[in-house]
Amino acid sequence: MLMAALSRCTPLSCCFCLLLFLQPVTAAEKPTLPYHQQKNVVYAEVHGVGLLLDIFTPAGQPNGLGIVDVASGAYHSDRGKIRDHKRAQMFDIFCSRGYTVFAIRPGSIAKFNGPEMLENVNRGILWVKQHAKEYQIDPDRLALLGASAGGHLACMAAVSAADPQSKTRMKAVAVFFPPTDLMNYGGFKIDISGEDRLAQSIRRLITPQGAETIDAEKLDELRTAFSPARLVKPGLPPFLIIHGTADFMVPIQQSRTMVAALQKADVPVKFIIKEGGGHPWPTIHEEVEKMADWIDGQLKTGSESQQE
Repeated sequence: MLMAALSRCTPLSCCFCLLLFLQPVTAAEKPTLPYHQQKNVVYAEVHGVGLLLDIFTPAGQPNGLGIVDVASGAYHSDRGKIRDHKRAQMFDIFCSRGYTVFAIRPGSIAKFNGPEMLENVNRGILWVKQHAKEYQIDPDRLALLGASAGGHLACMAAVSAADPQSKTRMKAVAVFFPPTDLMNYGGFKIDISGEDRLAQSIRRLITPQGAETIDAEKLDELRTAFSPARLVKPGLPPFLIIHGTADFMVPIQQSRTMVAALQKADVPVKFIIKEGGGHPWPTIHEEVEKMADWIDGQLKTGSESQQE
């Protein structure tokens, strides 16, 4: 029937008929995202520099719960970090479950040191809580997420808000492959005097901006002050930590150290080990699904003790 109809068409009408026939197929193949993205919302201003976040609201039915995602890698917060989290299907997975995700960018080590980036994370958390009503989420049932440097900053934000009355306290914390102990990094104290990428990053991370020389004792003090595994206290919210055994950027020892510190303080913690997982791994979206399952259990039931 289609061939008979086309045989009666002029070349121009033939093209038009083909377009009409093909259009539904093209439209059907176009993917529909489970979220609406609001880019570059300014959540704070520091030294005249605007700090930005992207907001991912569910396209479907919202569940009234929120996620704060610390978008930082190697202590840089450019837009590429948002794309990395998109590739991990972070926003697809959480928004398809009804979560509203706030991807905060706390600045980069070219401009901020670690304590300043931590303060910027806390500014982002406060902004989300202050705008909870606007986005129809519960400010007392928020989860804090991060990966790598973002996981480190998330852990620091969590341990520094141990007081249940802290304005930046979160209901649950879930992180991928975070650095947690700068005094013992894979069995070694990091030599920040070197010129390799790691040494330069840690030097910029823990030393005050503009500092030229700091004695060894002070450096140890600064390392310790930015090692969340050494700052764990009883009463922290539950943690989920996910790490791969083949991670050559952040050794799995860092997560094991954090898990041991949390267990010693009787803080609920779940540890998922990804055999052969690097930094990250191609199928990390599968672990994001597990993370979402865990967060469902922590936020939807209101119980901080639910563990698998």
